[in-house]
Amino acid sequence: MAKIEKFEDLEIWQLAKQLGLAAYRISDLEPMKSDFGLKDQFRRAAMSMSDNVAEGFEYNNNPDFIRFLTYAKGSSGEFRNKIIILHEARKLSVDDYNFLYSKCIEFSSKTKRFIDYLKEFEKKKRALKKGV
Repeated sequence: MAKIEKFEDLEIWQLAKQLGLAAYRISDLEPMKSDFGLKDQFRRAAMSMSDNVAEGFEYNNNPDFIRFLTYAKGSSGEFRNKIIILHEARKLSVDDYNFLYSKCIEFSSKTKRFIDYLKEFEKKKRALKKGV
């Protein structure tokens, strides 16, 4: 895997950013626009994914990054739960629901694979240190 210099280069951050931007766009329209509590929760849940990826990256060590990626993955589940309920309550269009849901699944899957990669990398690093 190539060395990533900034969190903006991470594919998972880019996916999370797409979700955050979509959440802002959708929540600026009715029926969410005038439901300030729902609008706020919806945006916070969406933004939490990219926030956690960015924050964890900036700690500049894999154990902290893994922890924050785990939080980001959890936030994806929270956001996915919200969009499922909002869709069933007819607060989200079918197109918006399909886009958000598929991007959440993609984000969660890629984040899990990235976490697994980093954990394996750390495991190998510890094994090399013990062998030296």
